[in-house]
Order: sequence, then C-alpha cells, then structure tokens
Amino acid sequence: MHYFQRQIQLWGEETQQLLQNKKIVIIGSGGLGSSLAFALGATGIGEIHMVDFDEVSLHNIHRQIAFKTGDEGKNKAVINARIIEQRCPFTKAIAHECDFESWAKKGIDVDLILDATDNLPTRAQINTYAKKNKTPWVYGSVEAFHGQVAFIEESSFSDNFKIIQKTPAGIAAPIVMHIASLQANLALRYLAELSVKKDLLYYLFFNDEGELITQKFGLPKAD
Repeated sequence: MHYFQRQIQLWGEETQQLLQNKKIVIIGSGGLGSSLAFALGATGIGEIHMVDFDEVSLHNIHRQIAFKTGDEGKNKAVINARIIEQRCPFTKAIAHECDFESWAKKGIDVDLILDATDNLPTRAQINTYAKKNKTPWVYGSVEAFHGQVAFIEESSFSDNFKIIQKTPAGIAAPIVMHIASLQANLALRYLAELSVKKDLLYYLFFNDEGELITQKFGLPKAD
C-alpha cells in the first residue's frame, strides 16, 4: 500500500484494493496507447491487456512516449507491457501481437475497453464488440491540434460517426498526451466506482488565437 500512498489518500484502501480486481484492454499501443499505459499502468489496476500488431518506426517515436531510438522493428504492445510491469509489480500486463479482431476472438473478459486506435473502421468493430458483450469503452482520437473523448455505454459510435477510411493530418505529442490523460481519468474514475458522465462527447481544440476550447455534445442512445 505504500506504493499507492497518494492514491489511497484520495480514495482509501478499499477502493485501491478494488482496482486490483479490475481488468482492462487498450486497443492500440502507439501514441494514445503508450500514453495510456503510462497513465494507468501504475495505478494498481490488476490486469492490463495491450493490443497491437504494429512495430515501432522512427517517425513514431516523437509522439509515442514508450519508445526510444533503437526500438525500431519491435512490437509496440510488447514494449508497453514490459514497461508497465517494470514500473508497477502489482499489475499484470499482457501483450497481444495482433489486431483487434483477432484479440476479440480470444474471449477475454474485461471491465473496460480503451480505444487507442487511429482509424474509424476499427472503432466501429470495437463498438460492435462492446455492445455484444455489454462492456463500456472509452473513445479517443487526435489530429493536428484537436481531439475527442467519450465514455460510451448506451450510445453507439457507429450511429454517431461516419465510418470512413481517412488519411490523418500531422500531429504533435502534447495533444496525444492530453487526450490520453482525459481518457485515463474517465477510465480510472469508472474502475474506482466514482461518478462518470457517460455518453457525452468532449471535443477539444486550439483556435487560431491559441485558446483551448472545450465543447460537449450529448450522444443519443443506440437503437
């Protein structure tokens, strides 16, 4: 408990023990995924599954905080899982070197899914899986200087977003870390059984004057 002393000051030993019994999966181990691994990996969540078929490339490293030069060609999920366990011996981290569809076929029960992907079709697959298994999930996306976050339970991603293939714009590391931080806060509050506003989309962006703007939109329930 000494390891988690500051968190225990926040919510007590009983809640900290509760986290030890929770299991999550992070789909994608790149920009958002590695930031989520750092943000959640040392909180005392009992089991974290990292999913990614991809390998580190040199152009990834500036915004994917788990990686360093020399990691090129290594699987992203494997690196993140190793870092989680190195930082927190109380968390079991499992790497899955595959895409989401292959992970879903493994039949692993989790309490929460975190979206750290970079494409809409995979998010649609996550949405379908989550609805089928009655598992909530936290959506997050980033591009340029803006991002979106939502805790999705009764709404449907596929009903609210147009699912297309899209080439992403450029991106810098801070917005990735910012959006991942918001995702992690929603996830941790839910796992700790604190209040969470669900089915609400947060849209954050910097305007032309450099002011950070946050907008909120209610997401309708799925049919």
